[in-house]
Amino acid sequence: MNHFDYRDGVMHAEDVALPTVAREVGTPVYVYSAATLRRHARVFREGLAGVPRKHLAYAIKANPNLAVLRVLADEGYGADVVSVGEMKRALAAGMAPADIVFSGVGKTRAELAAALDAGIGQFNLELEEEGVVLAALAAERGLAAPATLRVNPDVDAGTHAKISTGRRENKFGVPIDQAPAMFDRLAALRGLNLRGIAVHIGSQLFDLAPLEAAYVRIGELVGELRAAGHHITHVDLGGGLGVPYKAGDAPPSPADYGAMVARVTADWDAELMFEPGRVIAGNAGVLMTEVVWVKPGVVHPYVIVDAAMNDLARPALYDAWHDFAAVEPSGERMTANVAGPVCESGDTFAMGRDIDRVESGDLAVFRTAGAYGATMASTYNSRPLVPEVLVDGNRYAVVADRVAAEALIAAERVPEWLGG
Repeated sequence: MNHFDYRDGVMHAEDVALPTVAREVGTPVYVYSAATLRRHARVFREGLAGVPRKHLAYAIKANPNLAVLRVLADEGYGADVVSVGEMKRALAAGMAPADIVFSGVGKTRAELAAALDAGIGQFNLELEEEGVVLAALAAERGLAAPATLRVNPDVDAGTHAKISTGRRENKFGVPIDQAPAMFDRLAALRGLNLRGIAVHIGSQLFDLAPLEAAYVRIGELVGELRAAGHHITHVDLGGGLGVPYKAGDAPPSPADYGAMVARVTADWDAELMFEPGRVIAGNAGVLMTEVVWVKPGVVHPYVIVDAAMNDLARPALYDAWHDFAAVEPSGERMTANVAGPVCESGDTFAMGRDIDRVESGDLAVFRTAGAYGATMASTYNSRPLVPEVLVDGNRYAVVADRVAAEALIAAERVPEWLGG
């Protein structure tokens, strides 16, 4: 469910008409619904009611906007971060250091040190050398860094290859068959409190079977480690639940997921950690755009909009689907290609799709753009970074400014020898 609905023929975000935002902020613009964020955060937590000990850490990479993070902090969520920049965002949004989990395969020594100094709650280790370095840095500070070892269970998540993370050939985690011996070595290090195991097999999952298979393997590993004398108190189960991008999509509900987790982990006797991202933010946002031209085409006309692949990269990266809907639909339909103005053939959002009939000057939205939208934006073609707006009931605020070409140019320098 989301809070982007039509009222008297005009799409609203909660109680705010989208044309109002377009007039006052311009397009393209991301628009987020605080009510949707809150609802999704609560539904995910309620789905895990059968899990007695749990920690919820929102995956900041999905949408790192400070206002979004503040909404989720107020809902009791911590943060899953993959860089010091994301850690600083979580702290700035009011999330407690102890509620921050630092994931990621390429944490630098400087990042590990900064996270130790910030007092974060857990490091998810991706390789043995990282654990050795972290232990040394922590020992220098008189600390024992709380950590888990991320394992790769060699389970195919059945999702897009570029967002699959749990197969043997993926770059994430350590092979599960090597984990016991590695755990032995790392657990012996002064400066490291190696307290558990972490796993994450991919994103946009529509089938619980791969997750269950991975969790079963993790449970067996936990039992093996305990039998070897290790004190396992935490297991990080990652995230990855899918969201519906188009009609007919039926991802598992948080309740279905929670029931599976409760069943599989019933005898684990550990605090379970979860890192939802897309499932919280995906349907909580749209990218609003204006139609620039409707250009005749050989097979279908091209609807050229002022949003582009630099604003919403998912279609160009993954051939991802985002529903395209008119803000004030006439009731008529057309078959068209939807494309942006960037000078790349890949700057297309839809090809030969049945859409609302639109004309030059009409407003439209790409739905389900609250996750992996603005956070992946760039300034390719020297286009401004798209602004972001948060709606809460009948009020809204710009929560990220449009960064214009002039600001980008001002950050650059021509050296003196070139006449600068």
